[in-house]
Amino acid sequence: MNFNSRRGFIHRIIAGGVGLGLLPSTFLACSAEEKTGVNHLPVYKEVDICVLGGSCTGVFAAIRAARLGAQVAIVEKQNAFGGVATNALVNVWHSPYDTEFQKQIIAGLTLETMERLSQRNAVVVRDKSPSSYFSFNSQELKMELDELVVENEVHPFLHTLFSEPWLDQDGELAGVIVDNKSGRGIIKAKYFIDATGDGDLCVRLGLESYTRELLQPPTMCAHLEEWDLSEFEGILKEHGAEFNIPGGFAWGVTLPSAKTFMLAGTRVYGADCSQADELTKAEMEGRRQVRAIMDMMRKYSPQKKSALVALPSCIGVRETRHIKCLYQVSDDDAMNGKRFDDAIANGSYVLDLHHQDKPGITFKYLDGTEEYIKPGYPAEKGRWRPETPTNPTFYQVPLRSIIPPKHKNLMVAGRMLDAGSIAFSGIRVMVNMNQLGEAAGVTSYLALHQNQPIARVDCQEVRETLKKGGSLIL
Repeated sequence: MNFNSRRGFIHRIIAGGVGLGLLPSTFLACSAEEKTGVNHLPVYKEVDICVLGGSCTGVFAAIRAARLGAQVAIVEKQNAFGGVATNALVNVWHSPYDTEFQKQIIAGLTLETMERLSQRNAVVVRDKSPSSYFSFNSQELKMELDELVVENEVHPFLHTLFSEPWLDQDGELAGVIVDNKSGRGIIKAKYFIDATGDGDLCVRLGLESYTRELLQPPTMCAHLEEWDLSEFEGILKEHGAEFNIPGGFAWGVTLPSAKTFMLAGTRVYGADCSQADELTKAEMEGRRQVRAIMDMMRKYSPQKKSALVALPSCIGVRETRHIKCLYQVSDDDAMNGKRFDDAIANGSYVLDLHHQDKPGITFKYLDGTEEYIKPGYPAEKGRWRPETPTNPTFYQVPLRSIIPPKHKNLMVAGRMLDAGSIAFSGIRVMVNMNQLGEAAGVTSYLALHQNQPIARVDCQEVRETLKKGGSLIL
């Protein structure tokens, strides 16, 4: 299914100045004087820091700020925390080591959470596996995140949808309007972390954002029984077209202490999931593709044993809009392992480009090699950089890339960070996003404690505080 015509239609409407509810042209913050009745809304909570978005990125931001002494609220639209790791069923976190497995580069709440899950036999560790170092039970992770939120006295708002920013008399961001089963109300805070994935708070404040023409496409995962991945790839190559299954990239792992297999084998082309209509269609198309995969296997698998046992509550979105921040991580920065004085995250995951304009995926490795892979076909190998005596073994993300230039009390944390397309293809994975969340939580706390704008917080103090809290700062 292709959404390019729909996207063009939406863009033409925006250009013509016609508002359609949640389109960017109408993302306007409101004050009590601007909208009738807003000043009569109940205040659900007043806190120091409000985190919008309850993925692991958002939860880790909230926990790090709370552990330092801040009063924190976290707002999540679904019924559980964890985002892609839980609600989208993506139960793999990548290696916490550099590409040569000589140096540990990630610790903090990523390792703390995995250690907690290990006490319940809910995680498997694969030493020296770059792409599936940790595989875990997503349902166990939901409950572990609940416990972390409660233990650290973070105030949770589940089933709560962010609607729009709320500004004070001076035009400063002072709260967020939310909707839940209790109705519409305001959560007031001194500082805010946008961990919505799509940068919803930032966009509705009118901050500058950008969306690439070729977004990395989303994937609908599934839990299956009696699944043979290699058999599936062979059948997909021969019969995928018959069932209108797009050529993409298939991978998956078996859940710890179970026989259930998590398959990521779908691809929805042309969908910008920051747009309501396209997100709806992407969810339905993703489920259609899962059913098509099952129908194909029922027809052509000699064993015919595979069974679908669970679908996620949301499609796995790789990329939508990005928020313009004080610095954009360039492709060269990531590909050449540039070191930053204000680095707050380290990553070694391969730069992988999920294509919109052709099947398969391209891996660009830090040693200068690359390969193009599509299911059922041999890899096409080459080099993107001539051989060199030494190669970088990890890349970094600077603090500046998650600080928007406007609104002194606002940060972003997650895949909406400011990064080039190739750089983003590696940075976007969860172990890296987890670190961005922790950095946002620490930075917001320091700004609160010092009563100053986010951008004026000393980056070295951020790094030192992260280190004291268990992060690896290099």
